[in-house]
Amino acid sequence: MQIQSSFYHTSTMGHGEDCTTFPKVIGPICVVGPQFVCSQYLDMFTGKKLSDGIFGVTDVNGNLMFKIIGKSLSLHGRRILVDAAGNRILTFQKKLTSPRKTWLCFRGDNTDYRHYLFTVKQSNGAQYKTLLDVFLASNRNQDVADFKVRGNWLEKRCAVFAGESTATAAEMNKNHNVLTLCGEDAYIVKVYPNVDCAFIVALMVILNEIYEV
Repeated sequence: MQIQSSFYHTSTMGHGEDCTTFPKVIGPICVVGPQFVCSQYLDMFTGKKLSDGIFGVTDVNGNLMFKIIGKSLSLHGRRILVDAAGNRILTFQKKLTSPRKTWLCFRGDNTDYRHYLFTVKQSNGAQYKTLLDVFLASNRNQDVADFKVRGNWLEKRCAVFAGESTATAAEMNKNHNVLTLCGEDAYIVKVYPNVDCAFIVALMVILNEIYEV
C-alpha cells in the first residue's frame, strides 16, 4: 500500500464556497483501491436513508455511489460499505476492549486480519480540534498517525489531513439545506484530487459513530 502524502504545495482552491485555502495534496492517496481515486474534485452528499439501517452516499447529481449497511450506534459495532452495485468494499468493526474508541477496517465483508487495512481511533486530549487518528496497516507501532481528522464536531465541520501536515485530503460540512433524515444529519463531503473517496467515506462513517452519542 503506497501513500505519497508528503508531496504537496499551497494553493487557493476557488472551487465552491465551502472550499478553504489549504495546501493541496498532489501525491495520490490510495488506501482502499485505485478505482476510488479521482483526478478531479469530488463532491458527495451523505445521509440519504434508503431503508432501515441503510444510508446512501450520492454525487451532486443524486447518483448513488455508496451504501452504508448497519444500524447507527448498533451494539454489534459493525458497519459495511458497499458500492452502488452492492459489492462489499469495507467492513468496519468496533474494538470493544480499547480504552479509546477504536474501529478496525477490513477489505471486503469479513474481519480476517489478512484483509486488515487501517485503524481509526478517537484522539486524546483536545477532541474538538483533533477528532480522529488514523493508522494504516503498515504502521504497526502506531506512534504517529498517517492521517488526522481535525475540526469541530459540535459545528459539524472537519477536514482530513495527511499526518501532522496541513495537506488536506477532504472536507466535511453539515448540509443545512437538507432536512435531518430520521435522526441522521446530512453532510457535504469534498474529496480533493487524487484521494481515495471510499477511504474518506469510511472515515466520515466512523467519525459519526464515535461522536454522535
